[in-house]
Amino acid sequence: MALIGNLQHRPVRRLTQLFVGLFLYGFSMALMIRSGLGLNPWDVFHQGLSRLTGLSMGTVVIGVGALVLLAWIPLRQRPGIGTVANVVVIGLAVDATLALLPPGGPLPLRIALLTCGIVGNGAATALYLGARLGPGPRDGLMTGLVARRPGRSLRLVRTVIELGVLATGALLGGTVGVGTVAYALTIGPLAQLFLPLFDVAEPGPPAPERIEAAPAT
Repeated sequence: MALIGNLQHRPVRRLTQLFVGLFLYGFSMALMIRSGLGLNPWDVFHQGLSRLTGLSMGTVVIGVGALVLLAWIPLRQRPGIGTVANVVVIGLAVDATLALLPPGGPLPLRIALLTCGIVGNGAATALYLGARLGPGPRDGLMTGLVARRPGRSLRLVRTVIELGVLATGALLGGTVGVGTVAYALTIGPLAQLFLPLFDVAEPGPPAPERIEAAPAT
């Protein structure tokens, strides 16, 4: 299966931006985890599985990402370099940050961690999407399902999937709280705010040259 993403255009900028974005995504996830005030739906699910299995959060993120990526095969979705990197880098980054960042702390500090985590997550999303080297496994799952059922809106499919993983994660012991609501309300506007700063548009076809009429002789 061929990877999507044209690396002939600004490869250094796009690869650097991709990996910075993915690391920042894992780092911001860890900030939200340490805040203890609630996680986004997928991370509630990841944390619930982590507590159930005893595996580290990063290991679970990698494992779930790989399983979701396998679900792309029947959906005929094409991954990119960014898709494959997403599976691995975010999990490694979240585990590295959690190892360095102690849990607990006063409520003002936890609120600051949550706020920085949500804002950082919005910037990270714009960084790796703006690199245009492939969506994350979970985003690709949603768009693939919509492509197979054109009558269903992306918003509806995303809502159903995220409510499902949120409910499952909560039952497994994942942290649901004010941060979960704050993330849901702000992540879209934040990503939209940052994306114009980081979007690396690929060049379009060259404009046709203007042919001047030869003067009459």
